[in-house]
Amino acid sequence: MKKPASMKELVLLGSTGSIGTQTLDLVRESRGELRVTGLAASSSWEAVLEQVLEHRPAFVAMADPEAAEKLAAHLPADCALFSGPHGVLEMLAAAPYSVCVHGIVGSAGLPASRAVLEAGKTLALANKESLVVGGELLMNLAREHGAQIVPVDSEHSAIFQCLRGEDMGRIRHIWLTASGGPLLMTPAADFAKVTPAVALNHPNWDMGPRISVGSATLMNKALEVIEVHHLFGLDRERIRVVVHPQSIVHSMVEFVDGSVIAQLGPPDMRGPIHYALHHPDRAPSSLGGFDISSMGNLTFEEPDLERFPSLELGYRCVEEGGDAGSVLNAADEVSVAAFLKEQIPFTEIARINAAVLDQRPGLCSSLNELLEADVQARALANSLVERASTSAPR
Repeated sequence: MKKPASMKELVLLGSTGSIGTQTLDLVRESRGELRVTGLAASSSWEAVLEQVLEHRPAFVAMADPEAAEKLAAHLPADCALFSGPHGVLEMLAAAPYSVCVHGIVGSAGLPASRAVLEAGKTLALANKESLVVGGELLMNLAREHGAQIVPVDSEHSAIFQCLRGEDMGRIRHIWLTASGGPLLMTPAADFAKVTPAVALNHPNWDMGPRISVGSATLMNKALEVIEVHHLFGLDRERIRVVVHPQSIVHSMVEFVDGSVIAQLGPPDMRGPIHYALHHPDRAPSSLGGFDISSMGNLTFEEPDLERFPSLELGYRCVEEGGDAGSVLNAADEVSVAAFLKEQIPFTEIARINAAVLDQRPGLCSSLNELLEADVQARALANSLVERASTSAPR
């Protein structure tokens, strides 16, 4: 059957995660304008099978070989399966698509980002670690191959939309909004007693565990500062963070004439995903717009850097460049995982991240070196976790 001229083909990486499932919600609403040609996931083979049977992609990748083997026994005959650590890259090479929605979590998603850009495709990027670890490399690849990165993070999507058609030289400041997370009103003296359940209880967003804890420490915003630097080519002086507890204003751009353009919407990731899927057009959706009951009382305040020292680490990475982002991201993945396992207290996350960044190896000339810096940072962070865990009072 011949596809409609307006149909856009896409592959979806991380199809069983939050970004993936919300993307498929929007595909259902598109009435044939969007077609999934490839799905990739880690190990949830039963969920992938349901997605395959509904959306009928011709290609699937499973990172876990055992899960892939189980999935293979149930796949339709016309669906090709790739498995193992390189399965995603093999699927990207085989599947036809114009847009890749990248919802894989962690620095493991960087090679896929590189592959999409080298193919000259549009990368709808929700994997923040790709830009944090290898932002300079990816931006160069996009320019070299005529590809485009359309951010899916709500804040970066907002900035992207506000800057549409504008000259970057006219920007005075980017105002990156932060909700403040679940600990905004918690006294700093109580931070050491914060449990994983409390840190994961975000007041506005339903996110994965690492991002939720990052919202509690403001490390998530530190990583977003690095993303803004790479995506829009701005130095630290033009990147500002403001706490906005309602999460309605997703970010703002202040221009040299004092004008401020903001992008508003409910705290629903389907909004930025929808924009990325249909970019450069805007398509109708069922998503809510202006609502006076939720948008009638918007407040803003300065972030407290003494209570949330993680935020400054993002600015350090912007200034230092090289492997700084790779090192900080790796340290945070390790320290957050340790906190969630109750191996270290909440306050150790920022301390360990800063200590690892202080000792970064200074590797920066290639993707392999950035990934090697990641490995070294994880080893150091794990040793600091072990030390903190054995010295903690029982």
